[in-house]
Amino acid sequence: MKHLLLLSIFFSPFIAIAEDSPSNFQSTPVWLSQTRQAIKSQEFDLAIKLLNENTEQQQSADWNNLMGYSLRKKNPPDIAKSEKYYQTALQIDPKHRGALEYYGELLLMKNDLPGAEALLKQLDKICTFGCEEYRDLKKNIQIYKSKK
Repeated sequence: MKHLLLLSIFFSPFIAIAEDSPSNFQSTPVWLSQTRQAIKSQEFDLAIKLLNENTEQQQSADWNNLMGYSLRKKNPPDIAKSEKYYQTALQIDPKHRGALEYYGELLLMKNDLPGAEALLKQLDKICTFGCEEYRDLKKNIQIYKSKK
């Protein structure tokens, strides 16, 4: 019992330091949460508005990917602008899995099967053990091919 008491006295300053240390956890910015919720609700015009209110994020691959996605999914879609944002996202981060998947889907909309397959190959290299983006684009390519 005496040893346990000594150990607790010895280690208590370290435990207090750990509890008081700032967390490395970063919360999701409000604009990003709101944009994702708008997209989930298929309110693409609202998502575009929220993204346009946060243009300081334009150097982010995620921002460009979300803008490209929203422009592609809105009714009517804006394919040209959407493509520009996907390309920008991939210039910022060539391994951005979401941008690779969604740009591949856009290329299928433009009947560019070879382009979509090239992006699928990039995803295959990035996703060593497979990933959702690879599976989704592969499925969409298979559906596209079955319609031709």
